[in-house]
Amino acid sequence: QVQLVESGGGLVQPGGSLRLSCAASGSIFSINVMAWYRQAPGKQRELVAAFTSGGLTNYADSVKGRFTITRDSAKNTVYLQMNSLKPEDTAVYYCNMAIRRLGVSYHVNYWGQGTQVTVSS
Repeated sequence: QVQLVESGGGLVQPGGSLRLSCAASGSIFSINVMAWYRQAPGKQRELVAAFTSGGLTNYADSVKGRFTITRDSAKNTVYLQMNSLKPEDTAVYYCNMAIRRLGVSYHVNYWGQGTQVTVSS
C-alpha cells in the first residue's frame, strides 16, 4: 500500500555531486521522520542524514559540510544533495520514512529499495 521509490544514484567522479530523491506514495496521513542511510560492503548500515520528528536535522560526521538533506512535505519526498563526493562515499543508499497511513493511529518504518552511488575515477 505504501511504497518508497528512490532515484538519482549513479557513477560520479571524486569531487562531483549527485542528488538523491525518495518519494512515498500510497494512502498516507502523515510522515514524521525522513532519513537517508547507506551501507558499503563489509560495513554496518549507517545513518547519513535525517529529519527527526521534531523537524531537526542531523548528519553523520563523515558527511557534515558536504551533504544536505531537504524535503518537500507536500510531495512526500526527501532529497539528499551530495557534494564533494569521495570514494569512501561509495555505498548503497536507502531512504527511510516513519509513515502514518490513513485510518491508522501510529507510524511505521518504510524503506526504499536502495540506490547505488559509486564515486570513482
